[in-house]
Amino acid sequence: MKKLLILLAAAAMLMAACGKEQEAKEDTGMAKLLYQGHGSFRLTTENGKIIYIDPYAGEGYEEPADLILVTHQHPDHNQINLPLKKDDCVIYQNTDALKNGEYQTTDIAGVHIEAVQAYNENHPVDQCVGYLVSVNGKLLYFAGDTSKTSQMAELADRNIDYAFLPTDGKFNMDMPEAIECAEIIKAKHTVPVHMSPGKLFDKQRAELFDTPGAYIMADGDELEL
Repeated sequence: MKKLLILLAAAAMLMAACGKEQEAKEDTGMAKLLYQGHGSFRLTTENGKIIYIDPYAGEGYEEPADLILVTHQHPDHNQINLPLKKDDCVIYQNTDALKNGEYQTTDIAGVHIEAVQAYNENHPVDQCVGYLVSVNGKLLYFAGDTSKTSQMAELADRNIDYAFLPTDGKFNMDMPEAIECAEIIKAKHTVPVHMSPGKLFDKQRAELFDTPGAYIMADGDELEL
């Protein structure tokens, strides 16, 4: 009887240890990025924080947000009422990221965020930003709405893992300029987005994005980071 009790106690301790190990794995899981279409993304950190970038398009807004990032105030980038939100959700917009001509750096929801230049003839430089977001040891560049900027050459030194560049040729740079920017930035992978007004994704245009490291994501596709 005594031996049985000892065996049962040992089994209970083993199960408890396995449970703690599983919890630890869940607490430090894989970060994921969902491309919702157009210029909208949902980032899930390795610790389960939910971050939306430029909410507007597609599906996947049911996960309550810890943080919402907005690059500028055009209606196809700033639908902050679309995602569900946690009580302590932070909404961080271009007006927070660019103050008195200075691009801000901050840490929110467990990620490091740096605002960078974004501008063209349709997007004033003092009203728009892009974001560098560090998560799970990876650096992501969300360019927002922009054409080639004077800062992009500096980004080549940042060892960016994924860059997301607009390519529509109407409100932003066209495909050849986006390819040029990709070659300047030298990210490991560059994803064409915001490629056709009114469409979540345009496969025909995406296939024109011919540059080293090109990575095509359709709406609903998800990256593990």
